[in-house]
Amino acid sequence: MKKKSWLVGLSFVLLLAFLIIPVQQSFSAAEGNAGVNGIVGSKLNDQFHLSHEVKIYVPSTVKGDIPITDEAHEKFVDEALTKFSNMFGGATAVEGEGAWVDDNKKLIKEKVTIVYAFAEKLDKEAINQVVDYAKQMKEKLAQSSISLEVDGKMYFIE
Repeated sequence: MKKKSWLVGLSFVLLLAFLIIPVQQSFSAAEGNAGVNGIVGSKLNDQFHLSHEVKIYVPSTVKGDIPITDEAHEKFVDEALTKFSNMFGGATAVEGEGAWVDDNKKLIKEKVTIVYAFAEKLDKEAINQVVDYAKQMKEKLAQSSISLEVDGKMYFIE
C-alpha cells in the first residue's frame, strides 16, 4: 500500500510539473517581450498607433549614374510626398547619400531622398499601388530598379 501511495504521489508531482512549467514559461516569455519594448503597461499602451511603414528611395540620377538637377529631384520628391500623403494621411522626406557598385565594379554614389509613411492598415491594394508608383518612377528616371521598403524589408522594383 505504501508503494502504491508513493507512485500516486510521484505521478501527481510529475503531472503538476508538466502543467506548471510550460505555463510559467509562457508567462515569462510574454513578460520578456513586454519588457523589451516597454509598451505593455505604459502610458502608450492604449494610444492610437500606426503599425506599418512604407519607404520609397527617390534617386537623384537617371540611367543609374547621370545626375539630375536639384529642381528635378525635388519634383520627384514632392510627387512621392503627395502620393504617400494621399494614400496614408501623411509622409516625411529624409535626405541621405546612397551608393552601389555597377557592373564594372565602379562605386556609384548619389544623393537619395527617402520618402516614408506610416499606415494603420497595409492591404494588398495599397501595396500594389505603391509598387505601381515605384515602377512609374523607375521608368521616368530610366533606372534599373527603385528601392521600396515595407515593414523593414527591402524590395528592388524592376
